[in-house]
Amino acid sequence: MHPRFRPAFADLAAELQAALLPILDAEDFAAFFTPDQVNDLCRQSGMDADALALALLPLAAACAVTPLSRFNVGAVARGNSGRWYFGANMEFSGATMQQTVHAEQSAVAHAWLRGESGLQIITVNYTPCGHCRQFMNELNSGTALRISLPGRPVATLADYLPDAFGPRDLHITTLVMDEVDHGYAPTGDALAQAAIAAANRSHAPYSQAHSGVALESASGAIYHGGYIENAAFNPSLPPLQAALILLNMHGESCQQIVRAVLAEHPDAQLRQQPATAATLQALGCGTLHAVTLQKA
Repeated sequence: MHPRFRPAFADLAAELQAALLPILDAEDFAAFFTPDQVNDLCRQSGMDADALALALLPLAAACAVTPLSRFNVGAVARGNSGRWYFGANMEFSGATMQQTVHAEQSAVAHAWLRGESGLQIITVNYTPCGHCRQFMNELNSGTALRISLPGRPVATLADYLPDAFGPRDLHITTLVMDEVDHGYAPTGDALAQAAIAAANRSHAPYSQAHSGVALESASGAIYHGGYIENAAFNPSLPPLQAALILLNMHGESCQQIVRAVLAEHPDAQLRQQPATAATLQALGCGTLHAVTLQKA
């Protein structure tokens, strides 16, 4: 079991501990559960799905990286596939506050990067802030997405974001979690190709500034992330943060990045390179290569 889970695990009910232990002890556990695992956890713990998701929040929050606030937020996103995905907030010392990742963003991006087709419910241990409410409105589930919080009835995003403004008001028809391929040709080594593949799935309907990042960790693993743009602009998630979410969910350290590749258009309306380089520098990685996106 990854050390970060141990304190939260120790406080769980005995039945849930027994059900979770073989999953958390697996070397390849990467902070998500398969449908079969979810069913087994419900059966062995005696909990229904809503109660189980709430009980798992301390484990999700244990994935938080909070050197600034020391305030951990956890989220569990439940996908159409039946998979459940952890999310947690992330902060980066030495970078600007705008680079922070919220737990709901983390859970959404985690599911999206694993190919999830849509989300049904997000369970979170604190009320979603306005930033996250607007971010979740970019999903193909829209305001029908259900939000579950401790001690409250399950409500919809529409309840938390009344009179919402989002992509549908701007006649955007391809939404986050929809299948998309922007058609950029793979070039370069494995890291560059991973960055381009992430850019191919990026969601940038307002600027058309598709971009992707790939990170190589000290273990040799490669983690990718694509840009998720938002109708309100500021809640957009940069591609570096998406890649850092995936790296973190695999239990690797953000301070152990060996090299990074950013794939984008050099003449795009907005550029990820300056903020990406600055945040990576704050994390101790000074090796950022840029590749230019070209249509196949």
